Amino acid sequence: MDTGDSAWMLISSAIVMFMFVPGLALFYGGMVSSRNVLSTMMYSLSSMLVVSIVWVLCAYTLAFGPDVGGLIGKLDFAMFSGVSGDPAGAMTIPHFIFAIFQCLFAAITVALISGAAAERIRLSAWVIFSVLWVTFVYAPMAHWTWGGGWLMKLGGLDFAGGTVVHILSGVSALVVALMIGPREGFPHQKESMHNVILFFIGGMSLWFGWMGFNGGSALASGSLATLAYATTHMAAAAGGIAWMAIEWYRRGKPTLVGTVTGVIAGLIAITPAAGFVSVASSLPIGATASIVCYFGVHFLKSRFNYDDTLDVFGLHGLGGIWGALATGIFASKSVNPAGNDGLLFGNPKQVLIQLLDVGVAIVLAAAGTYVLLKVISLFVPLRVAKDQEEVGLDISLHGENAYKEPSPSPVVAVSNRQSSPALVGD
Repeated sequence: MDTGDSAWMLISSAIVMFMFVPGLALFYGGMVSSRNVLSTMMYSLSSMLVVSIVWVLCAYTLAFGPDVGGLIGKLDFAMFSGVSGDPAGAMTIPHFIFAIFQCLFAAITVALISGAAAERIRLSAWVIFSVLWVTFVYAPMAHWTWGGGWLMKLGGLDFAGGTVVHILSGVSALVVALMIGPREGFPHQKESMHNVILFFIGGMSLWFGWMGFNGGSALASGSLATLAYATTHMAAAAGGIAWMAIEWYRRGKPTLVGTVTGVIAGLIAITPAAGFVSVASSLPIGATASIVCYFGVHFLKSRFNYDDTLDVFGLHGLGGIWGALATGIFASKSVNPAGNDGLLFGNPKQVLIQLLDVGVAIVLAAAGTYVLLKVISLFVPLRVAKDQEEVGLDISLHGENAYKEPSPSPVVAVSNRQSSPALVGD
């Protein structure tokens, strides 16, 4: 047991929780219409609650239990049996910390998907989907990549979730958007994001939380954590600058929304590479991520006319794919001896392994999400009723407003009644 490592993982877990709720909830909530702020935040909160319980019951042991043929974990850790304050395996941190840290990864991955169907997916269907998706899609991929499964044995590199988190959530989000269908009036009637300030606070909370997300994935407080910390920050900065430059060139004006989006693109792309590449390599990884994601958000989406409400596929799907491939290009054993050399360091085979990882994640996410939604739709409608969508999900599903209705001003109140000194005084 190492108390320094344990302290770092406790802090990292807390940071990731803040990144998720309120970070992601504010980020998503700011981008939707004012009628759907609370419902959008509720998707994130419900994911945290539901996935946490499922993680203890069965998902953790499926992901990180003793390996069964490289495919799935045994049920040794079901109900957290065998999970304690003692170190697990060769780790220097309590098993509890590792299990909860991974729980937060699973929960935020599920919540990311909700952005594709915000403003129209039924909460009951979403809760059921969260339970099934983390069990049958996330847990197997996590085992294959991190839990001793077959992709890990082949030498695939995914430091903090390029395939497990971003590609799985991004591709699944696209399937959800296509199966549920577009919002009413899409694409001719588009409501602009209602609160850029919430979006900004959420985006910066994500940046802050990502330092624990990637830095904590070192599972210790040593040099590897500091490398991941540095590469994460620099990739985010490069991504923000690149998106700003693209907008400046194409539109003549850089926007706050676009620049924050570029930061997120850089963070997504560096996630699988954070502990395997140098700080210098993180710069082109982050900058290129903005180019790839800008194309996805502004060209690919309009070309195929799919209604991914908050561009989950354009950012997490495409950014995750680029990040996984970039890991195979820029990885270096001189940076992390536990990794592999990539294409630029004489090992082109690593790119092929990364391509396999990407392909497996895409197929699992697409097929698994499609089947789960089909099964759920047999019992629960996936989409809210048309009148509920028109009124807004905050009122129709939750019976509450994010913002108090403005009261009439005294001048307006007077003009609607006969003027009198008393009324004017009111």
